[in-house]
Amino acid sequence: MPSESSQPSPLRFGLVDVAAIGAVLVAAVGVVWSPKLSSTVAQATGGLVPVTVLVDVRGIPVADPEGLIEASRREGRVAIVIRNQPHGSVSVEEIIPLERQLVALQPDGSVVTATAPSGAFPNLDARFVLQGQGRRGEGGVVFGNQSIKVGAPVEIEGDTFRVTGTVTGIQLNNGA
Repeated sequence: MPSESSQPSPLRFGLVDVAAIGAVLVAAVGVVWSPKLSSTVAQATGGLVPVTVLVDVRGIPVADPEGLIEASRREGRVAIVIRNQPHGSVSVEEIIPLERQLVALQPDGSVVTATAPSGAFPNLDARFVLQGQGRRGEGGVVFGNQSIKVGAPVEIEGDTFRVTGTVTGIQLNNGA
């Protein structure tokens, strides 16, 4: 009988093996490009800087607007949602009540404006000055893994409220 040689057989890959290798590669790419990982790396390397975001909330029906503003100041933090994506918690630096203006057209064609009495409109009209961490990206300021620009709608949520507002100002505090 002829003796069998002890040569190794050539490697053969089946469809399942190729699919398993592809799944491992996709998972590795997902980990490397993950938004949380890139945010953590940016924070560790000093890529994140303080960002001040101004959010105006106008015309939200509230029974006690002054009480809501005061409660928000006491909490000191609010959750922010950008484009239906939760960003997390940011600190409230200041809340500025905004005055509502009444406009009237006169018979002679002139326009007259006046500040509305405080009890006339029981609505929340305020500017929230929020402080968080962000970085400069290609499309503007990246705040919570979302590009944020003036005019973007955001939601602000506290312990007792959830309101929709509009970004009216952004300042990147580079410290320089």
